[in-house]
Amino acid sequence: MADNSNTIAGWVLAAGIVALGGSILFGKVFHSEVPHEGKQGYAIQGVESGEGGGAAAVPLATLLAAADVAKGEATFAKCKQCHTIDAGGANGIGPNLHAVMGKKHGHLPGFAYSEALLKAPGMWDWENMDKWLASPKKYAAGTKMSFAGLSNPEERAALLLYLNAQGSNLPLPPPPAEGAAPAEGDAKAPDAAAPADAAKAAPADPAAKK
Repeated sequence: MADNSNTIAGWVLAAGIVALGGSILFGKVFHSEVPHEGKQGYAIQGVESGEGGGAAAVPLATLLAAADVAKGEATFAKCKQCHTIDAGGANGIGPNLHAVMGKKHGHLPGFAYSEALLKAPGMWDWENMDKWLASPKKYAAGTKMSFAGLSNPEERAALLLYLNAQGSNLPLPPPPAEGAAPAEGDAKAPDAAAPADAAKAAPADPAAKK
């Protein structure tokens, strides 16, 4: 009886040792560290760590309504190396810009405009001049104008006001109306159930009853 008790105790002890060793081994194999607070455990392509997206662009008409002509005059100092703007001023590396707003591209006779600018559609209205000031090379690929452009929309709006005040005096574009209808392509898609509802609401064809 004693021998049987010793045998059973030995097996129980052996089983406990095996179970303990298995538990330790299992923990090492499947152990994973918890990421530090505020950091992802692994990177996900296409997902940035920053929060929020870019702000919606402010309409040009809104920027013009709040722009300051004096600031536009200060910004024009960047243009004086190549342009004059007084009435009857001489052309420099670039053409004289007096009364340029509202004129067609290449309006000054005798100045050697680039073919790229002469072929550009439209005229020097508010929108086109804003695009030109943002990036001349993007507006007219192949232009001889080496100016990189003004990336700040408020700065461009102020410069536009100053250019317009120098002999052009175009009326400002009206600000967008509040609650205006969304642009084409942004409209809400129709409810998929609408056609079925419309069919239910439509009067029955009298001929169908015959």
